[in-house]
Amino acid sequence: MDTSVIADTFDTWTDDALVWISDNGEWLFEYVRSVLEGTYGGVLWLLQLAPFYVIAVIAALLGWRLINALAGALAGLALIFCAVMGLWAETMSTLALVITATILALLVGIPVGIVAGFVGSLDRLLEPVLDLIQTMPPYIYLLPAIALLGYGPATALVATFIVAMPPAIRLTSLGIRMTPREFIELGQASGLTPWQMFVKIRLPFAVPSVMAGINQSLMMAFGMVVIAGIVGSGGLGETIYGAVRTLDIATSINAAIAIVILTMVLDRFTQSVARPSRGGAR
Repeated sequence: MDTSVIADTFDTWTDDALVWISDNGEWLFEYVRSVLEGTYGGVLWLLQLAPFYVIAVIAALLGWRLINALAGALAGLALIFCAVMGLWAETMSTLALVITATILALLVGIPVGIVAGFVGSLDRLLEPVLDLIQTMPPYIYLLPAIALLGYGPATALVATFIVAMPPAIRLTSLGIRMTPREFIELGQASGLTPWQMFVKIRLPFAVPSVMAGINQSLMMAFGMVVIAGIVGSGGLGETIYGAVRTLDIATSINAAIAIVILTMVLDRFTQSVARPSRGGAR
């Protein structure tokens, strides 16, 4: 049988299935869209409550508390620079998108990773699925989301959620499985219940790996926001996409700098949170 015929048949089935799902599940996708956009809108509202200098001061204090005074000062100044470039609203929109998508990814990824850490067969089943998700081009996830949810933040959230979830699952599962056997045997000899074993022994050893998963999920989310600008997600991604279309090089560079600033600040903060846990697990 001609391979082109097989390909055409598969494409037809895919299109028909997507149309059928869209027609019969329109009420469901409208509900999902409203929930996602409402959640995103709530996070964005919170971020926009305070002026830019208040957010910068909060970031500086967090940096000082989590890392050191120099890191805090640099984080605050970097965020002020985003406002100086005239991109504060877009920066907060991007931050809201990343925070919302990452939280959703962690709410799913961490519990699934915990179960996979205990159930080896589930971990082996998830491995090729996660490999597939991480190796496919990220913009692929925008296409079905556009067909089902239309253009806007909801589509960007779904695509970012899919991209950000695999690191959380992988590293949480790894953290659960890396508990030293002698500690497990000690817990069993002490008569700990399975829940006590999890809370008192497995979880403390897993925390550094879980935190690494949170960090990587954030990084993956930031990598997706620029691509998500294609679907009208708002924020810096849409700014870059619009600047590229109009050959506005200066604006695209400014938006790229703002994304780098956000990424570096959150990356350093989340990395620093895991360091005390490493010391406690030893």
